[in-house]
Amino acid sequence: MTVRVGVEEEFHVLDAESGRLVPGADVVLGRLRESGFKTELQRSAVEWNSRVHASLDSLHADLSGARRRLDAAASPLGLAVVAAGTVPLARLASGDPTPDPRYRHMVDEYRQVADEHLVCSAQVHVDVPDRDTAVRLLCAVSPWLPPLLALSASSPFWLGRDTGYASWRTMLWQRWPTAGPVGCFADAAEYDAAVEGLVRSGVISDPGMVYYDVRPCAHQQTLELRVCDACPRTETVVLIAGLFRALVEDARARLERPGRVCDGRHEWLRAAVWRAAQAGLEGTLVDPVTRLAAPAPAVLRDMLRMLRPTLEASGDWDTVRVLLDEALAGGSAARRLRGIAKDQGLLACARTLVAETRGERGHPGAVHRPVTATGAAPSGAPAPHPVEAVGG
Repeated sequence: MTVRVGVEEEFHVLDAESGRLVPGADVVLGRLRESGFKTELQRSAVEWNSRVHASLDSLHADLSGARRRLDAAASPLGLAVVAAGTVPLARLASGDPTPDPRYRHMVDEYRQVADEHLVCSAQVHVDVPDRDTAVRLLCAVSPWLPPLLALSASSPFWLGRDTGYASWRTMLWQRWPTAGPVGCFADAAEYDAAVEGLVRSGVISDPGMVYYDVRPCAHQQTLELRVCDACPRTETVVLIAGLFRALVEDARARLERPGRVCDGRHEWLRAAVWRAAQAGLEGTLVDPVTRLAAPAPAVLRDMLRMLRPTLEASGDWDTVRVLLDEALAGGSAARRLRGIAKDQGLLACARTLVAETRGERGHPGAVHRPVTATGAAPSGAPAPHPVEAVGG
């Protein structure tokens, strides 16, 4: 049976004319009379939860449809939405969260960390048999998460300046007390006890504030990838979802074989995440096997070779191979954005992000025919009826 996958995407809300981040989520959501869209910590962001899918093509159709609906709600208001880790043009506004008691508490408790949480991510959920399996998989999949971050890197700019990083969102995100690589746990009971200890310590107020790079979902039978930037192009999200599903399935098979899947060392993982955030696809990553520096394309192609049997078994091989080839040929979103900013300025960069989020390619404002995950023109067929919404 094909393992199902679902995605959560977060979107920034911009003023369409100036390209600046604005607190417009409430008015956009007011025009969306359907489930799946909701508020985030900051009033400048909207979250959307996909349906669950067996095929990457149906996931792509679902993602594309949600972006069209979100754009249709924002455009008449003079607003636009962007899927990216950060946006080029933004200003800080202290203490202006979504009016929700939980969010108000977070702003009061974490102050500038919360005030500067002007970031968006893409999260992927993959079905697992049970919560014990999800916890045992944490160590097995963790070494391969930095390459997925590198694929997603889309946040080189912060408050109008080039940070020198491909994913500055990662640097901002890691300031939260529970963000970063996860440790090793024998089973769900041990993991849950550790989370309960964090809550009792007062460092976090609820289990939802466990922000590990990967975690068992608190309310569904899934393993949740949380390390990635939001991605302007839907094809990048589909690629990451396909690779992560294969990683989970490959790791599940390895758990059934003798031997350890983890040596208990995680200090190198934090360094590997830092390197992926700094380099994106254009520099070196920490190779998950040798733990030495290696070019990002080489690490990802090795990952693809390792996962080929699993991808072929699920029917994802051709789609993932084509999408990875395209991603490596074109470079990261961070690289694209830097090139546009250099030639045309940050406003053109913001408009390109809007266009790519809509499914357009090329220069800002140009309209190109969108593609499916496999490169074919869209059929217009609806995505499968949801079995259960994928939340986070």
